[in-house]
Order: sequence, then C-alpha cells, then structure tokens
Amino acid sequence: MATFKDFRNNVKPNWCPGCGDFSVQAAMQRAAANVGLEPENLAVISGIGCSGRISGYINSYGFHGIHGRSLPIAQGVKMANRDLTVIASGGDGDGFAIGMGHTIHAIRRNVDITYIVMDNQIYGLTKGQTSPRSATGFKTKSSPLGSIEQPISPMEMALTAGATFVAQSFSTDLKDLTALIEAGIKHKGFSLINVYSPCVTYNKVNTYDWFKENLTKLSDIEGYDPSNREEAMQTLMKHNGLVTGLIYQNTERQSYQELINGFSETPLSKADLNLDQNYFDKLVNEFM
Repeated sequence: MATFKDFRNNVKPNWCPGCGDFSVQAAMQRAAANVGLEPENLAVISGIGCSGRISGYINSYGFHGIHGRSLPIAQGVKMANRDLTVIASGGDGDGFAIGMGHTIHAIRRNVDITYIVMDNQIYGLTKGQTSPRSATGFKTKSSPLGSIEQPISPMEMALTAGATFVAQSFSTDLKDLTALIEAGIKHKGFSLINVYSPCVTYNKVNTYDWFKENLTKLSDIEGYDPSNREEAMQTLMKHNGLVTGLIYQNTERQSYQELINGFSETPLSKADLNLDQNYFDKLVNEFM
C-alpha cells in the first residue's frame, strides 16, 4: 500500500518560502495515501499560476494545462478512464476569472472529480494584480486606488449552481484540509474545495494572521447540518463566506457518468477499439 512518501518526486517546488501551496500539496499527498490510492491511480490536472505548478510536484499522472482550462481536461480524463481518481487544481484567478465558465458547468454536470482551488486573493505569478477574489478597496499594481469591483463569492456560487460537495479550508490546518480532500475524493460527484492559501509576497492584507482572526470553523457552530442547503447558504452569508469545513454535501444526486445511457464501465485504455470494416462503413454511411 502506498504511503505519503510514494506521492513525492524529485522535483523541488519553487514557490516562495511560506507560501500556503506547500501545505495544500502535502494534504493532497496525504489524502491520496489515506484513501488507499497508488500513484498510478491518481491524475492531477492543473491550470496556470503559482498553484498550477502543483501537478509537476506530485508523483502521479499529471497534466499542466493552459489558463482556466484544468476542468475541461480533468473531465475528459475522468470520462475516458473512470478507474482514475482525478484531482483538478488551480488558483482563484484560474478558476474564478478566465475559467469561471468551466467551473460553473463542471459543477452543474456533477462529473466525479475533485477540484481544489488555492485561493490567495491576488494574482501571484504575474506579480501582484487584483484577482476576482480581491476585496473592494484592495490596492494592487492593477488597482492602485483600490479595487472598485465586488469580489466573487465562490461557495455561494457553487451552492447556487447545484454543487453536491462544497468545502473550504485554510492551508495551515493540515489535518482538516487532508480530511476534506479525502471526503471529496470519496464523494460520487463533483467536489469543490476552496483553500485559503496566503500569498506571502504580494498580498499583505489577507495574511495568515488575518485569516486566523476572521475564519470560523463550522465544527464550532452547534447543530450545523451540512446536508441542509438552505442553512449552508445562510451560514455563508452570515459569515461573509469566511468559514472552514464541510459546507454542503448531497449524497443522493447521481454523478454525470451514472446518468449516461450505456456508459462503459471499461476505461478506454482497456477497451477493444478495433472496428469491423463493415460496421465502420455503416457508421460512415449514416452521415452521407
């Protein structure tokens, strides 16, 4: 059985010292081992940005996609081989700006993959511009007088779009984050896990100390029920989205694959893709 160390490779991350993404990587590796995966059972698909490099730092199948396109690739991988556990990853700019259209549609389809967003509320790789998650008034190189835009509320958005698994964590809480990723992997459907992962170089507002002072653990809210969608939305609005833990889970809705008529249980890698010439000719003639 694989251990945490088996998901390590010899590629050293070049994130800034103190970046929250280090902890996200460790949590992903621990979760993969804890649910009994082997490196060849896991595919990590990433987008562009500091967090997009994560697919090259984990010993598994990996694909470093283009900006905002990790989810289309991840969905294709899962549809081609349902035996694989597929994790898509990226930053808040990747998932909630150029990739927002893909995020919404992946949520509503409920394809059986896990999407981990490393949310640092700034564009780090391009040297500190405002992101869709930056607060109103946030000053950056692209908004020197302060942002005049409202930030995206990703957890509320996910609930509205019909997500069946919505969770949020903080990169310093390795135990909680690992458990949420494990739960997301086991969930039969689309799992969205937003992780507050501070940028220590360009974001001097949303720091580790800031999050520690402002985050509320859902486990500390007496009687909170993650199966109650209405309560989940009300709780998010009450706390301005600044909560951690399992926000909502629906275990009754079927995944996208389960709803497809005649969807093969056999992955394409093991299927017989040879076609009889007569059958091939018949298929071609249908389009004539």
